[in-house]
Amino acid sequence: MRITSEEARALIDDGRGRAAALGKAMTFCVVDAGGFLVALERMDGARPMTPSIATAKAYTAAVMQRPSALLKDWSASDPVFFGQVARMGHHPIVATRGGYTLKRGDEFLGGFGVSGGSPDEDEEICSAVVAGAGFDMTFQAWAGAKRS
Repeated sequence: MRITSEEARALIDDGRGRAAALGKAMTFCVVDAGGFLVALERMDGARPMTPSIATAKAYTAAVMQRPSALLKDWSASDPVFFGQVARMGHHPIVATRGGYTLKRGDEFLGGFGVSGGSPDEDEEICSAVVAGAGFDMTFQAWAGAKRS
């Protein structure tokens, strides 16, 4: 399976509607399982850096096979190694909110990234769009995650 351009368009359209409801100009990015661009849209008025940030979030979620926020503990617990890994590949790997893995069952299909709001707004829109599209929202914790 793969992410189709039609699925990417639907994710972006949903995100755009949610951003408009908040009165925010945002950027949305969809990448395939290898982190390659499927679709990108920058809403009118979105800040100039938002396409790069949304792409990094989507790329991270795709190639690390976890939502970007789940990498926060790893980046904090091993910053030197994380910093080295973060520069590998064709986009940066980021440990922040607003990037979700597109997964059906055990198959990783890509990533969706959102930028332009606060971290909480990016995360809220990203997770709602991905869940609303029926993608799996359960992910294995990163090996470096803190245990409760």
